[in-house]
Amino acid sequence: MTTTTNKAAVNRAVGTAHTRVEGRAKVTGEARYAGEVPFAELAHGWLVLSTTARGRVRSVEDAPVLAMPGVLTVLHHGNAPRVDGSYLSPFGLPDPVLQLFQHDRIPYVGWPVAMVVAETAEQAREAAESLVVRYDEETHDVAFSAGRPGTYTPEGSETAKGDLESELAASAVLVDAEYTTPEEHHSPMEPHAAMARWDNGRLEVVDSNQGSAFVADELAKLFSLDPGSVRVRSEHVGGGFGAKATRPHSVLAVMAATVLHRPVRVVLTRRQMFSLVGYRSPTAQRVRLGADPDGRLRAFDHQAYSQTSTVHEFVESSANFGHAMYAADAHHTVNRVVRLDVPTPSWMRAPGEAPGSFAVESALDELAEKCGIDPIALRVRNEPAAGPVSGLPFSSRNILACYREGARRFGWADRDPRPGVRREGRWLLGTGMAASAFPTISSPSTAAITAHADGTFGVRITASDIGTGARTALTQIAADALEVAPDRVRVRIADSDFGPASIAGGSMGTRSWAWAITVAAGELRERLALGDGVPPEGVTVRSDTSQAVGALDAKERNAFGAQFAEVAVDSASGEVRVRRLLGIFAAGRIVNPLTARGQFMGGMVWGLSMALHEEAHRDQASGGHVGADLAGYHFAAHADIPPIEADWVDDPDPDDPVGIKGIGEIGVVGTAAAIANAVWHATGVRHRNLPIRPDRVLTATAGGHA
Repeated sequence: MTTTTNKAAVNRAVGTAHTRVEGRAKVTGEARYAGEVPFAELAHGWLVLSTTARGRVRSVEDAPVLAMPGVLTVLHHGNAPRVDGSYLSPFGLPDPVLQLFQHDRIPYVGWPVAMVVAETAEQAREAAESLVVRYDEETHDVAFSAGRPGTYTPEGSETAKGDLESELAASAVLVDAEYTTPEEHHSPMEPHAAMARWDNGRLEVVDSNQGSAFVADELAKLFSLDPGSVRVRSEHVGGGFGAKATRPHSVLAVMAATVLHRPVRVVLTRRQMFSLVGYRSPTAQRVRLGADPDGRLRAFDHQAYSQTSTVHEFVESSANFGHAMYAADAHHTVNRVVRLDVPTPSWMRAPGEAPGSFAVESALDELAEKCGIDPIALRVRNEPAAGPVSGLPFSSRNILACYREGARRFGWADRDPRPGVRREGRWLLGTGMAASAFPTISSPSTAAITAHADGTFGVRITASDIGTGARTALTQIAADALEVAPDRVRVRIADSDFGPASIAGGSMGTRSWAWAITVAAGELRERLALGDGVPPEGVTVRSDTSQAVGALDAKERNAFGAQFAEVAVDSASGEVRVRRLLGIFAAGRIVNPLTARGQFMGGMVWGLSMALHEEAHRDQASGGHVGADLAGYHFAAHADIPPIEADWVDDPDPDDPVGIKGIGEIGVVGTAAAIANAVWHATGVRHRNLPIRPDRVLTATAGGHA
């Protein structure tokens, strides 16, 4: 199905820079986050997490704690309300991670075993830290590696086209390399927090999440409630990155509110977030490329391994990155998983594509070196006419323009391809590039728009602004669709009472919400055109895009980009400094250039942090993290970030009412590979294991890789 873009409307607000409509409230402190909203008689819950990696809870010695000042109750598996363990999550899978305090089994370090509820957070914390929990411990296994015993291939995780081994055998040039990425964590600025209370038989939850409607649906199913009796609000969110779905804190807040008949708030600590809200699994990836002497790919093989927990399957689908990238006569991808005594991984900004692009785009650079071909020319030579795996036509694919514009602005034509030849004193200099892609997804959503008698319009949609500027973008989109100025539009979001709508994830939020708003605005304008004005009570219309989204033609839909990096490597200390980053993207129509540029740049900062800093360490003896905090878990600081340029080429999606594709994750993809390729160009040494730490630079093997 193809929809026509309203070009007259687009020329007014969409495509122009607008400051955030809620910006003043945020910088003055007027905006309230989930852990800040005041409630009368509010009690506070503090979690107690397991210190053993596998076993059972023998006893929870709560009597001394119940006698401590302010303590109201101690919830654990022996006294907690029962929940429905048979329900399916919005993603179609039962989630045992949310079935808290229902049994005595311990699947990993950091599993919730109790929660103390007290009059104040300080009292709850003191009591929780005093609670004695005894365990019957069992032998645990947290050692991740590729191909280890117990590894399996989940259903639907493998694709194959052509005779891979024959094409590899017939190839004149081969790359066969293994790449690894470590465990990485989201760490949003605002910790997870939720308040739950019962109000006249209705459950109200104020939560920090990426989709209030989804959280409300899960809580209703978990506690066997009528969906209409649950309301979840999440007006302001301080970052999410995939971590802020339904998590233990919100479930336990509801449990405690049910037991105590008063509001209860649960706020996670930074350390607790390392085991309770998901993370990016470590990966081990093997990439095999076979090509003719001119660099044309005959064979593409990407095998990716990741870990999951023993209680809930999550697959970091790194091998999926190549599905939309390069043409090859034979094409094979597979994602394999091993179950370990670790917390369940989860979606983390650009899940699959971030680690997958590091492996594939590094391997492409190695192939370019072997063939003696420029890395951009190699990618252009293997540009597909249709989806390399699906065979479907692309909705649009403007990656060649990204290469051209990026090369022009970066000065790529002046690059000496020889590695290790540029130097400034003790600094070795190099440049590198990589391609990026991320799927374009649409999710059914509903929206309501009311025309008021004073000439303003109220928009209600269960969207979520996790810091991306979504509230502002939707104001612009609604203004154009209604053919009015943005200051006549008031957008309200993040309330499950507004009806089902897409989550803020998968780079599909703004695209999906905009579709629903555009449809509602069109219907409202038709209603107003037929009437004699707006009555005092206003005129309201509601949209539902389920049928329209379901009727989309089958196509390959992706945002694309090209990343460029310049690095300096200290030959004495091994320190890597990124001097320049440039990203050029083909990511649909850009609604708000001001906030969009921030999204692209933020993703590129994350990619730099992935390349050089981020690495969570799990102790094999205890099964727990070493340094589960922002002192021990290193990420890029201000001093690590060079001048960054992010820009885009024209690339409206013809199948979307506004032309949007989605930009939340594409900035991360390919950045780490571009930096790693630049480090090779500077030093002549390949780094196939992230992060590229100074010690790894210094101890690079004589074989030319680390």
